[in-house]
Amino acid sequence: MQKSIVHYDMLAKPKKQAWYLTLLSWVMAFPNVWKHHLKVNKVNMKGLKPPYILLCTHAAFIDFSVTTAAIFPHTANYVVAIDGFINREQLLRNVGCICKRKFTNDIVLVRQIEHSLKVNKTIAAIYPEARYSISGTTAILPDSLGKLCKVMKVPVAVLNMHGDHLSSPVWNLTQRKIRLAADMTQIVTADEIKTISVAEINARIAKAFVYDEYRYLLESKQEMTFKDRAKGLHRVLYQCPHCLTEHEMESDGSRLWCGHCGKAYDMDTHGVLHGENGDGKFTSVPDWYEWERGNVKREIESGNYRFEDDVIVDSLPGSKGFIRLGNANLVHDRTGFHVKGVFDGVEFSLEKEPLANYSIHIEYDYLGKGADCISLSTLDDTYYLYPRHQKNVVTKLHFAAEELFKIVNAETKKK
Repeated sequence: MQKSIVHYDMLAKPKKQAWYLTLLSWVMAFPNVWKHHLKVNKVNMKGLKPPYILLCTHAAFIDFSVTTAAIFPHTANYVVAIDGFINREQLLRNVGCICKRKFTNDIVLVRQIEHSLKVNKTIAAIYPEARYSISGTTAILPDSLGKLCKVMKVPVAVLNMHGDHLSSPVWNLTQRKIRLAADMTQIVTADEIKTISVAEINARIAKAFVYDEYRYLLESKQEMTFKDRAKGLHRVLYQCPHCLTEHEMESDGSRLWCGHCGKAYDMDTHGVLHGENGDGKFTSVPDWYEWERGNVKREIESGNYRFEDDVIVDSLPGSKGFIRLGNANLVHDRTGFHVKGVFDGVEFSLEKEPLANYSIHIEYDYLGKGADCISLSTLDDTYYLYPRHQKNVVTKLHFAAEELFKIVNAETKKK
């Protein structure tokens, strides 16, 4: 089996988008965003031309269409996760995409972005949240962003998109009719990049990246009439705020309920949660989500956090598709992720200490397989891990990875 494995060539330089594919991208993108009545508000963008860095929020597949429309008539080299290249590597290379394995420290990517800016003289479009937003709010951003921008010595802009998550949330990808908007703002000019500090760049990025999809829904006075608007939400809101039971929440239609104590909520057309019988603990999806995060943090700090389950392991070394490796054991605790198994008679081990991942990638019902998963990457392979026995656990695993990183990082800085 090993001889047939072809790893993705990360060293191949990104191409400037072929003109005919530029036309095709416009033909595909504009009808998509017109359907959602996209409006782009540009701030401090007058006169800005490539090359520059464009940092984009990330909520749904339609983000790429919104980005294409926002930068029109210019083109970009887009940083895209490796699973996006499956069975279409040549097309994506010609479109100008740069392949990335999520949540890895990759110096090659820095060189590819530099090539985009200095040689292709185009826009480098980066989605630093590295996965679709889970709760419709800003995900953790890496501190290395500011340093990357400083090193590249080009202007920096942010594209903050609104409505994309609501139109197709990661926990239920069915399309909904939502009007889209975006704020495209130059946050660091060509003159400023010469003298501005990395800390100030990071501060400006953080400020420009703030978003809340549910607040946007209310402020834009829209309604989600989609009847299954809460179906799948139990994957995100996995802990009951009443009996505190984890992983027994269920959802269907506009309702979300606890399978343990029976407490139920209904999501109205404005995205607001209402506890049935009038005694709800939360009205906001993001508030419930962050409450869960706080509980995981306290569990780690108390020394009680530990996860273990058997997992099915798929490997994604390149663009030809997944390779089923077999069954393994996954442990996540204060010391990080530990995956051990035996594949084709050969022992397999993958170790990820807490500081190796400031977050992890998770998927719900990935590719319609009926199972949730997490993915862990090395520089030359990505492993998709599907828990076999415990259900609805990947959201908590991602919380734990993020909070462990923060805790261990803070401890390291004190030494």
